[in-house]
Amino acid sequence: MWTKPYGQTGKDVTVIGFGGMRFANPEDIDANAEVVLHAYRKGINYFDTAPGYCSDKSEDIMGAAFRHMKPGTFYTSTKNMASDGGELRAGLEKSLKRLGVDRVDFFHIWCVITVEQWKQRQEGGAVAAALKAKEEGLVSHVVVSSHLPGKDLSQMLREGPFEGVTLGYCAINFPFRGEAVETAGRMGLGVVTMNPLGGGVIPGNAERFDFLRGPEDPSVVAAALRFNVSNPNVTCALVGFTTKEHVDEACAAVEGFQPYDESRLAEIRAKVTSSFDDLCTGCGYCLPCPEGLEIPRLMDAYNQKLLGGEDIIGRLKWHSGLTPAAAKACSLCGECEAKCTQHLPIRERMQEIAALAEEE
Repeated sequence: MWTKPYGQTGKDVTVIGFGGMRFANPEDIDANAEVVLHAYRKGINYFDTAPGYCSDKSEDIMGAAFRHMKPGTFYTSTKNMASDGGELRAGLEKSLKRLGVDRVDFFHIWCVITVEQWKQRQEGGAVAAALKAKEEGLVSHVVVSSHLPGKDLSQMLREGPFEGVTLGYCAINFPFRGEAVETAGRMGLGVVTMNPLGGGVIPGNAERFDFLRGPEDPSVVAAALRFNVSNPNVTCALVGFTTKEHVDEACAAVEGFQPYDESRLAEIRAKVTSSFDDLCTGCGYCLPCPEGLEIPRLMDAYNQKLLGGEDIIGRLKWHSGLTPAAAKACSLCGECEAKCTQHLPIRERMQEIAALAEEE
């Protein structure tokens, strides 16, 4: 399979990676490990997991598969969200045991959703503990996983000691994270994208997203993955596989594929912007908000309602560190709507989100 250099680490990573967050029936370790092994046999060499994924079974599943892989032919990726250095070290040691490896290739400071959380990871000793583990040979590369907006994430990458970043990036939200992807590219960092299929939203709404396909794209899934990996700053796109058939489809999408040139990428971006007549693309032109609201994050959560994906409350919690109550701060002044290039009814949506606070 086609590979790209992961930043300046000297490691070549396949452009499709295995995301271990969506295993079916996580209790069946062996059956899921066989899906991982199928991906390995198809040429995938980057395997991403984390504590807590799939009822806390994902690392066990990956470990069961790794025992059947030839050392030196695959790369491991796991994470830890602790702020305290001691807790992070204990978590790393537990992950190593579960994965059955002596070293984690890409160890993530995980789930940095807010700027305040980034400060906590520094002040609490988590970053220092990860770097110490690297000195001891337990970690090859210290990287970060974040849901911060592009501007904030760019600043964190400039401040941090990271060799790479994992972030959400797809045809739905590329304006929201584009700045961070470009910053990482300029810094020579590896970039792994999570949710390149919009967390299942794109294949689940194939007709709506059919405009992504070009003449050479066999499916919407293929078009979305190709859009992602054609970005010269993107190293690898993580796909949350549940079946061998899903693996085969993703691998076929990049087999023999020549990356889209910049004109084709620009064409797709323009189609996305013009075709999303009711979906927020996260461009951020609505900011700043007089009340300090993170409007793109709130509108991203509302997208889930429109697309039938993750619920609004869950989306806010896990991707933005917010609750629906945040929308109550909206004064309904209308400044955001006046600046919105898509002319979205932001005030109306804010009221709907705020009403969900009573359901928590």
